[in-house]
Amino acid sequence: MAILITGASAGFGAAMAKTFVQAGYAVIGTARREDKLLDLQQELGELFQPIAMDVCDKNSIQAALNHINMLPEHFHEIDCLINNAGLALGLDKAHQAEFDDWETMIHTNIIGLTYLTRQILPQMVQRGRGLVINMGSIAGNYPYPGGNVYGATKAYVRQFSLNLRADLHGTGVRVSNIEPGLVGGSEFSNVRFKGDDERAAQLYEHANALTPQDIADTALWLYQRPAHMNVNSIEIMPTTQSFAALNVHKTPPASVSGSLNDTPNPSPEPETGLLGKIASLFK
Repeated sequence: MAILITGASAGFGAAMAKTFVQAGYAVIGTARREDKLLDLQQELGELFQPIAMDVCDKNSIQAALNHINMLPEHFHEIDCLINNAGLALGLDKAHQAEFDDWETMIHTNIIGLTYLTRQILPQMVQRGRGLVINMGSIAGNYPYPGGNVYGATKAYVRQFSLNLRADLHGTGVRVSNIEPGLVGGSEFSNVRFKGDDERAAQLYEHANALTPQDIADTALWLYQRPAHMNVNSIEIMPTTQSFAALNVHKTPPASVSGSLNDTPNPSPEPETGLLGKIASLFK
């Protein structure tokens, strides 16, 4: 029995691979960057098997799944699929965002995850056991400016996970959705801001954010729950992150003494609250 982790070359995926191997489990790690996977194999040894795979390419997924049959026998059956590969691109408002970025997020976070899951599920159902762990986000639960399509993809992941639970009723196969808040120590924001490392670092400065290890420990805990226990979803935030008041945009009325047509548009008051402060970091 093996654990299959997508996006294992860095961040959450690499931390999960290390954590599961250290716990004694066989792990297959996939990612586009094969060199990073090979470095990880050098560190982790024979319990970790790397396979290059692009979740946006069905042919690449099929080639990777075929390659699993060439690995040692104890890697052949996937007992846990961790759909970790995913990304956010940009933080522009919807009317300013790059459509190519939207398309990439949809292909990676939705289509790739869904296709791979469909390929793995039959063997789990046939065995009457298995666990699918999807990587969601609090962005799928709470909207924020610039979250548009990224948040929508994670809302899909949440709903897909719940609907899998409905479809898999009685099969013994479990499904969980991990929904993290602010997590530092990964490439997530560096990718989102397209290599602007200074902007990414500013987001996490003094935030005492979650770490990839926190997420990896959560995934291992989910896998080690008894077969009769299913955690549908688990939402995790750093203690420093919470819920801001709902912001209200206020526009002062036009002067009574002047004509509405002659009065220039007033400057809008800045948004207040935690979301306003966070938004200011992304400008």
